[in-house]
Amino acid sequence: MHFLEKNTQDLRSFISELKVNGSQNTAAQQDYPKLTIITPSYNQADFLERTILSVLNQNYPNLEYIIVDGGSTDYSVEVIKKYEKYLSWWVSEKDRGQVHAINKALERATGDYIGFQNSDDVYFPGTFNRFGKAALNQEDDIIYGDLYMISPDDNVTEILKTTSYSFDCQILEGMQIHNQSLFFKRALVEKYGKFDESYRFAFDYEFITRYTYQKSTKVRKVEGLGGALRVHPDAKSSTIASVGKEEHAKIQKLYISTNGSAASNKIRYLWCRVRKILYFAMRLDLQYIRFRFSR
Repeated sequence: MHFLEKNTQDLRSFISELKVNGSQNTAAQQDYPKLTIITPSYNQADFLERTILSVLNQNYPNLEYIIVDGGSTDYSVEVIKKYEKYLSWWVSEKDRGQVHAINKALERATGDYIGFQNSDDVYFPGTFNRFGKAALNQEDDIIYGDLYMISPDDNVTEILKTTSYSFDCQILEGMQIHNQSLFFKRALVEKYGKFDESYRFAFDYEFITRYTYQKSTKVRKVEGLGGALRVHPDAKSSTIASVGKEEHAKIQKLYISTNGSAASNKIRYLWCRVRKILYFAMRLDLQYIRFRFSR
């Protein structure tokens, strides 16, 4: 997949330095829905600056950016202070972990839509403008896109494309939407509650499932990249995989009981697998089908 090399070059250039053009304070704010981005942070100073730059360099005209640091003991606070004037609010104090940090920010968020990006992950160039335009009519409660996997040195290693959303597949197959390319209405939090702190790893799977269990929730995929998940030895996703599996199974069990018999669920699961292939086949994306399903 040679196109990954170009994506690597684009990403590295994008997060190499601050490129804010000042448009955040112009009349253009009225042309885009207000977007709140939350970054929970704890001892990820080696990556945090690149996360911050991937947000600020979007030059989105109606942005609220919140960083909640859990009392880092490395140089994270120095990094945050470097960009303090561009932040709507930040704090560094001991908390109960990642989910608590995000919930603290949700209490302060005022955006029409909310996204959160962990302090070692990044957004890709143009993400906010593309998703902001997609959300102009504000009919969709959740919008999301594709994502990349990246290495510690910002090398793009893999693309993970998503399909249109299916609640059945969310329950039977697993995570359909990833926070690196996710934006959701603040109104969902007000209606259905904040994130569940009892989950250390699968809290994103839990809240997406809980929100989309409601028949009134409108979900739409926006074509194209949203962000990137960084894979490195100290990443949360790299260190508690077994906990994540247990939590996912717990959530699946909770909702599968409302989703039909074991036999019908097995048929639905097989359909989810076929559905994914058909989704990319209809878009003539045979390259991705070969890449993903030959693994």
